[in-house]
Amino acid sequence: MKKIILTLLICSVFTGFVSAQTIPNFQFGLKGGINLAAFPENGVFSNSNQAGYVGGVWARFGALGFNFQPELYLTGKDVNTSYTDNNQVYTNKVRFTSLDLPLLFGGKIGAFGFGARFYTGPVVSFAVNKDQTLSDAAHNAGTLEFKNQNYAWQFGGGVDIQNLSIDLRYEAGMNKIAYGADDDSHTRINLFSLTLAYKLFSL
Repeated sequence: MKKIILTLLICSVFTGFVSAQTIPNFQFGLKGGINLAAFPENGVFSNSNQAGYVGGVWARFGALGFNFQPELYLTGKDVNTSYTDNNQVYTNKVRFTSLDLPLLFGGKIGAFGFGARFYTGPVVSFAVNKDQTLSDAAHNAGTLEFKNQNYAWQFGGGVDIQNLSIDLRYEAGMNKIAYGADDDSHTRINLFSLTLAYKLFSL
């Protein structure tokens, strides 16, 4: 009898796991968190990274253990850059705000509201605000020429606990951002982000 009960229990768990992975589903929710912008130093320019924010919505289309997850969120990317000119140090406090659209592909293992996910995909960023403190024309060499449209690639993973998800991601910038209009030196925006997501509903 015990063997029969154990066998039925294993079969029910396996059936639930397979169903959770193979049946097409759709989820939608909110997310928010923090990020750390990493601007690699270049030449005479030195950068200090600052914490920013992430907030927006996500959707997930899944079937056969794989999923497609588009997202749309507002991101604050903050960094301080500095350089020396004629023994004078100039510091530029940069506050970039962008509307980001990641298109992520990945997979999931787990069932019954618990599981782990992994994913990767491109990100398109549209600049909303480009605040910088260096405004003197004589020191434009220290400003970052953040484009209106930027591209990156994300890698990450996360865990699901019922309606909550915790994600950790790395975002590698793909296009160059110049120091000053002459483009003699450049850097790329890289981001580390930690977010908490909440599933509003699923179908």
